[in-house]
Amino acid sequence: MVSDAGLLATWALMFLYLFAVHFGKKFMANREPFSLRWPLIIYNAALVLLNFHIFWELFYCSYKRGYSYLCQHLDYSEDPYEMRIAKALWWYYFSKCIEFMDTIFFVLRKKNHLISFLHVYHHATMFPLWWIGVKWVAGGQSFVGAMINSFVHVVMYTYYGLCAVGESVQKYLWWKRYLTRMQLIQFFIGMVMGSHSLLTGCGAVPIWMEYGAMFYGMSMIVLFANFYYQEYVSRTNANKKKPAVNGASNGFAASHHHSNGKKTD
Repeated sequence: MVSDAGLLATWALMFLYLFAVHFGKKFMANREPFSLRWPLIIYNAALVLLNFHIFWELFYCSYKRGYSYLCQHLDYSEDPYEMRIAKALWWYYFSKCIEFMDTIFFVLRKKNHLISFLHVYHHATMFPLWWIGVKWVAGGQSFVGAMINSFVHVVMYTYYGLCAVGESVQKYLWWKRYLTRMQLIQFFIGMVMGSHSLLTGCGAVPIWMEYGAMFYGMSMIVLFANFYYQEYVSRTNANKKKPAVNGASNGFAASHHHSNGKKTD
């Protein structure tokens, strides 16, 4: 599905992303932030459609092929459904390159407080990691993680697309914390499936990939759990101690404002 030349391009784009984030913040330091309302609406809508396409292709084709969610070996045949799964996984890999724009939009809008270590770490690593995925396992067991994550991203980019619309829809965006819970749950599912594969000796993917995926999944759980605690537990407890202003708690106003445009996964 991908060539060795694709590896060089993948790493080059990843370092270009890191370069753009670092120097982009310096470039924007003394400039007015861009609004980018319509580009953000279009961008998020496009990613909703792309991720839904990936999710549906993986779900439908794996169903038609009778895939196991716990131990599914790669089928090297040219079965039409297998080819569609492989193409969907390639689009999933490429979507991680497109998602670099999440951070670039933050830079251009001068939302530097949203460019956290978690945000950059996740965006920078997913693209090269999924080059490895489509290089060695463009099908089989790798379909599960990509399918679940694509579904989560449908919900996530819907949320951020609505955030970009403006104040008229803000009152309907109370469910951000549940989106973060979905993101955490997907990593726990990955850890359970990875543990099952290692304990049963499934062998659907190379053993080094199994351990690598487990390590990466654990790092994401730690980082996302810390984000959840800081955003929804620590912040909420701190805000409860503040007096009410104009009939509404400062905590609600602060967290509501803070949620607009914050992307994590």
